[in-house]
Amino acid sequence: MRAYLPDYNLRAPRSLADALDLMAREPGVWRAFAGGTDLMVLLEFGALQHKNFLSIRHLPELRGIEITPEHVTLGALTTYTHIQRDADVRREFPLLGAAGRETGGIAIQNRGTLGGNVVNASPAADSPPALLVYDAQLELVSASGARWIDYRNFHTGYKQMDMRPDELLRRIRLPRATGDLKTYYRKVGTRKAQAISKICFAAGARLASDGRIKDARLGLGSVAPTVLRCARTEDVLRDRTPDEATIKAACAMLVEEIAPIDDMRSTAQYRARVAANLLADFLVNLKK
Repeated sequence: MRAYLPDYNLRAPRSLADALDLMAREPGVWRAFAGGTDLMVLLEFGALQHKNFLSIRHLPELRGIEITPEHVTLGALTTYTHIQRDADVRREFPLLGAAGRETGGIAIQNRGTLGGNVVNASPAADSPPALLVYDAQLELVSASGARWIDYRNFHTGYKQMDMRPDELLRRIRLPRATGDLKTYYRKVGTRKAQAISKICFAAGARLASDGRIKDARLGLGSVAPTVLRCARTEDVLRDRTPDEATIKAACAMLVEEIAPIDDMRSTAQYRARVAANLLADFLVNLKK
């Protein structure tokens, strides 16, 4: 059943300041509408419960890619196409490029935004596991000011975030210390393209000169109520060589650390098995 359009309100504020002022005066009433790639699906099926939206797609304060010696900072309205076309982002953050290529088709990649992928808070989203691996930080802004938080602490539960009703996500900041990070990205879905993931796996690691893993980072989607940085499994890997015993111990910890469910796309058993297989594949390839 399609939604009845006159039930919905969409405003287009002239500036970011105007948008934040309205959200401050009526907290919880207005929500941001950027690419709309998820919201329009809900609207089509008559399942979009919230009624009042602010169109922010035209706001220049939320656009652009800024590069400094320490960070690459992406505006919340950066699309997957922008990510794939930017040579610096592709070179330094290949996991984001991989996630962008796996997100929907060309139309979705042209319209869908990185910020929207974050604040939509789907545990099956494609780019958040990569952002976790890269130790991303988020800038949240309101009429009263701005604050930076670590992305790994942003999602507090299913569709729940450390974000007030009067705040917007303005920028995503990535540390540039990725030169020697060996990375790995896999999305497993029903089809090769335009599928919601059964599991999404992003990983990065640094090896010491003697072959030991001195830094391990694992970000997973579709295996818990939120996208998940698997810190306990990373601890198992740290200071060990990626040999058979290490791989076995890490896979066992990963299965214990994640919390997949049975749903219409897959089963908990399948997700746990595939997550362990992907981790093993990543670790085997580290030695090459």
